[in-house]
Amino acid sequence: MEIYVVEPGDTVDLIASYYGIPVSAIVYTNQLTYPYALAIGQALLINTDIPSSPSYPASINGYAYPFIEDTVLNETLPYLTTLSVFSYGFTTEGDLISPALDDSFMILAAQNAGVAPILTLTPFGPDGQFNNFLITTLVNNEAVKQNLLANLLAAIQEKGFRGVDIDFEYILPADRIPFADFVSDTRNYLSPYGYHVSVALAPKIADDQPGLLYQGKDYGLLGAAADSVLLMTYEWGYTYGPPMAVAPINKVREVVEYAVTRIDPAKIDLGIPNYGYDWTLPYIRGTSAARPIGNVEAVQIAVSVGAVIQFDETAMSPFFRYEENGVQHEVWFEDVRSLREKFSLLPTYGLRGIGYWQIMRFFRANWLLLADTFLIR
Repeated sequence: MEIYVVEPGDTVDLIASYYGIPVSAIVYTNQLTYPYALAIGQALLINTDIPSSPSYPASINGYAYPFIEDTVLNETLPYLTTLSVFSYGFTTEGDLISPALDDSFMILAAQNAGVAPILTLTPFGPDGQFNNFLITTLVNNEAVKQNLLANLLAAIQEKGFRGVDIDFEYILPADRIPFADFVSDTRNYLSPYGYHVSVALAPKIADDQPGLLYQGKDYGLLGAAADSVLLMTYEWGYTYGPPMAVAPINKVREVVEYAVTRIDPAKIDLGIPNYGYDWTLPYIRGTSAARPIGNVEAVQIAVSVGAVIQFDETAMSPFFRYEENGVQHEVWFEDVRSLREKFSLLPTYGLRGIGYWQIMRFFRANWLLLADTFLIR
């Protein structure tokens, strides 16, 4: 695979002629829509048909909701090692709460594709938000904990899951050690049955990093407690924040460099966002809210408005600005250039694999580049 960045005057026909490949190959790989107009600065993945020989083994996980489209799920599964179903909750008594929508089709599809389905456990309250009261109740009450563990095992065995991913956020600082103990207890409870236990970690760069996202997550303790961890290395650019890259490589690298000093790199999965944001300008803190968009959609917007896609060399991320109905917009997203930079961190630091949040939108170029880069375990 090669990456070509569109220049003024380029057309799909000219690029295909240059590489000696069919136009249809570029259209298919990059999900171009008729009449196949391009944006200046757009990064195209070019399949040169020269066999590659990826040598770095990587575990690949994708999170998905039970309302994922069948076609998206089935096209993505060949590139995954595990599929994390989002999500299961629990009550203050430790009773497990299944997703509102039936997830059995996802589990069956994963099994048929040789992909391990994973139960994602989250402490969502009645409002659908992370609830640290639920977390406190669980991790500090042995009876509640044992009830939840028994319910988890029953659900895993009944539905055919192969493990649990513990995705708890906004953990109170006082629950830092009890939470790590809960992860350890979950692993000890499930490992005799051969089930994998992972935990999601907010993107820290220091032990004493302030903020409710970080203080309850002890990298050293959790790395020892779980079979693997996911670094949630995304959301620097987020819905209510100012326009910026969702996962700037300089910030992602800082997290990885801290993480490998506290956790065995062979246990670490790198989080990668499969989305971007469209902000309206000017950004007003407390009022502005960016619209989440897919990476393919971002390029389609640039093409439709005639925007030039730029590339930030510090964040190693693409972005562009445009005007619509008198309103200025700024868009940041992921393309094959930004993904290639993130992929390079795995062999550099000896990481275990990758976790995508989330796979609800199909981005073919990402998966083809991934398969060209790694031996999927």
